[in-house]
Amino acid sequence: MQLTGRTRVAGAPVNHGIYQPDDRELGPDDLLGALARDGYEGIDSGPIGYLGTGEELTHRMRTAGLGLAGGWVDLRYGDPDGFAADLAQLDAALDAFTAVPVDDPRFAPRPTLACPGNPARMARPGIPTDLTSALPASAWPDFAARVQQAADRCRDRGLEPVFHYHLGTDVETEAEADRLLELTDIAVCLDTGHLLLAGGDPVAAARRWAGRIGQVHLKDADLAIHERVRAAGGGLADMVAAGGFCPLGAGDVDFAGVFAGLDAIGYTGWLVIEQDAPAQGRDLGRTVADQSANRRWLEAALR
Repeated sequence: MQLTGRTRVAGAPVNHGIYQPDDRELGPDDLLGALARDGYEGIDSGPIGYLGTGEELTHRMRTAGLGLAGGWVDLRYGDPDGFAADLAQLDAALDAFTAVPVDDPRFAPRPTLACPGNPARMARPGIPTDLTSALPASAWPDFAARVQQAADRCRDRGLEPVFHYHLGTDVETEAEADRLLELTDIAVCLDTGHLLLAGGDPVAAARRWAGRIGQVHLKDADLAIHERVRAAGGGLADMVAAGGFCPLGAGDVDFAGVFAGLDAIGYTGWLVIEQDAPAQGRDLGRTVADQSANRRWLEAALR
């Protein structure tokens, strides 16, 4: 498969339940060391500041021998004043990303633009979507215009962004991702697990979004766990805690089909392995072992 020659594999702090920059239960040097030993080539930044910023970040990445795949930045696109205030957060992330040297422009950090959580959708994530909590049609033009503004701001700093649809946010479903792609020129982050649990088809999307996929998050998902948690009235955090995002190959994502689709469209860039872990009650020994196993699974799957 030619995909192996055009991609690099990254891990992510979220795989260990790290969502805050001051989370040091698993320190950044320990995490980077584990990823390097397991054959990862890069890392998603996680919360800005966790890996450091400026010279500290540059030194840490150079010492580990890993590249920076990018990182998550959520902005309030549906709120004009909130969006304007959030641009400082985007600028801080871009400062961090541009501080890290890049040996190949194909693997420059991707600012991963997304929405903050929508409480109604966080409480009932994924299929069947409660459309009463969805963006009304009249809100889409202004919403998309702010996404475009954020994308252009990234490009002004020499970085090409992607947009990450995500369970529990205003852009959750495949149809909502399609709408955003129609109204902007931003690329999409193909997240296999989030798309599946929102009722989408990652295999079909990999081919249909050809030319618009700027990054890939390889995430497996267990439909039975998702259904069980939702039936019990649980939200997104409950689903994560229950193991709804499972080790690669253990869930319901058709990765063989996804890889074939990415290969067919000539995808080039980062493959970020993600397996969200809960922030509370996590087992760091298990998360480290899971990410080692995920890397081995992916290596075998791409042969």
